[in-house]
Amino acid sequence: MANICLMSLVENKLEPEMINNESMEMYLETVYIIEKSNGHAHGVDIAKRLGVSKPSVTKAMNQLKSKGLINKEAYGSITLTQKGKALSEKIYYDHQLISSFLEHSLGLCPDEAAGNACKMEHVLSDQMLESIKTYLNKHEIRIQK
Repeated sequence: MANICLMSLVENKLEPEMINNESMEMYLETVYIIEKSNGHAHGVDIAKRLGVSKPSVTKAMNQLKSKGLINKEAYGSITLTQKGKALSEKIYYDHQLISSFLEHSLGLCPDEAAGNACKMEHVLSDQMLESIKTYLNKHEIRIQK
């Protein structure tokens, strides 16, 4: 599961924002993954997927809501805002990019590659991500969004 570098959508360009908490990044991406398959997320689903308590999810969702990244209904339905979706899609894509690179260049198994991608994506520069993308394109490896 990918972690997320939070960014804001400014003039159709993603730029770093003041949130740099890896935990918040994981929550945002988890909402994206669950919403992608179910149409929306619930706190209990997020807690289960991340192995955290429901109160931890509630606190994180309140922070993401205050940043305008999610919509949270009174009865627990959670969806991404346009800003949250743009952000989480980029991070999810970057995670897939890194994971595929580790699988194909180093021969790691998918689980090992995904676990390492989670750790690496917080420290890789945009230039490094572009180099990874170039490598994958050169080897005709496509990333699903």
